[in-house]
Amino acid sequence: MSVKINENYLLLKSSYIFAEINQKVNKFQEENPNANIIRMGIGDVTRPLPQAVIKEFHKAVDEMGQGETFMGYGPEQGYSFLIKDIIENDFASRGIELSEDEVFVSDGAKCDTGNIQEIFGLENVVAVTDPVYPVYVETNVMAGRTGPMGENGRYEKLVYLPCTAENDFVPELPSEPVDLIYLCFPNNPTGTTLTKDQLATWVNYARENKAIILFDAAYESYITEDEIPHSIYEIDGAKEVAIEFRSFSKNAGFTGTRCAYTVVPKEVMAYDKEGNSQPVNPLWNRRQTTKFNGVSYPIQKAAAAVYTPEGQKEIAESISYYMKNAAIIRESLLEIGLKIYGGVNSPYIWVKTPEGMDSWGFFDLLLKEANVVGTPGVGFGPSGEGYFRITAFNTLENTKEAMERISKLSF
Repeated sequence: MSVKINENYLLLKSSYIFAEINQKVNKFQEENPNANIIRMGIGDVTRPLPQAVIKEFHKAVDEMGQGETFMGYGPEQGYSFLIKDIIENDFASRGIELSEDEVFVSDGAKCDTGNIQEIFGLENVVAVTDPVYPVYVETNVMAGRTGPMGENGRYEKLVYLPCTAENDFVPELPSEPVDLIYLCFPNNPTGTTLTKDQLATWVNYARENKAIILFDAAYESYITEDEIPHSIYEIDGAKEVAIEFRSFSKNAGFTGTRCAYTVVPKEVMAYDKEGNSQPVNPLWNRRQTTKFNGVSYPIQKAAAAVYTPEGQKEIAESISYYMKNAAIIRESLLEIGLKIYGGVNSPYIWVKTPEGMDSWGFFDLLLKEANVVGTPGVGFGPSGEGYFRITAFNTLENTKEAMERISKLSF
């Protein structure tokens, strides 16, 4: 006898896109040690945590050093003080009612969007937009919910919903039955959004077909236009068919601190083999209590400070800072004749590569000639070929420098 592996992992065709980028960049840096590389690929923030957050973080750490205020294991679902703030500020303020046991604090939206598929059967048909955040696809491959990748760059048994310039990057409803639908808006990587009417189309589809929408709203704080919903629960009936993922990473700088949350309304139902409806909320609760010990007390106290007046003011300043970067990127790339999308309700700019150049070719050109790093669109799926993602999360100085370098290139 010998140990057997999970062979679904062997179906993964390449390394995680950002790991592959790091390998290429590190190799280039080794060969060109004097190159001043500006990274605008991975969606990591550069501004520090808000001072209001740091203040509460320090206080909570001090509490952990005193016997009378020390905190051991906390509730796996999150502390009530943070969950109450989340509900009041992110949902009740928009007319959305939630109970505390519908909100689950976690260590990241990436983790939750990857782990959520565990509570659903392998026979479910999964639909993803294309291009797409790779985690949605690859965790389902690892679980065994797909077949191998074909020559077209798509995994068998997975339903792809192309988002291209021809359809304004708005996915069309599936032409075949699906059970789980991953949607991310404002979108990563294209930076585009859905209006309430467009999102309502998806909610209605899910209700009619007993499907569930897995809605990633990690970038909702960057929305600037009034007609764009910040939560899927702003749509009538969405609490029956949608699970929403939120994060403190991109609005409050928690990328290295790790705190997020997922909303699983009690109305959301899935079905057993006999066709009986089963509430999803207790399944996710069981998954979390079994596999997760919760986010640390100091981190949750720090996250709660996000909702203080001081925290909200500082967050607004950071978002404004990044959106100023986005505007600089948009204007600079338009001036040199490139076609771009996004960057209005999102920190991502989706760039059409120059004529005759594929995604990795454009990556190599920017790295070697401008020492600027972005993300090849094809890394997000086959419909991303011919596109390139640039983030607005670097510093203002680096953003200006990067655009100046790119403007000197010949395409």
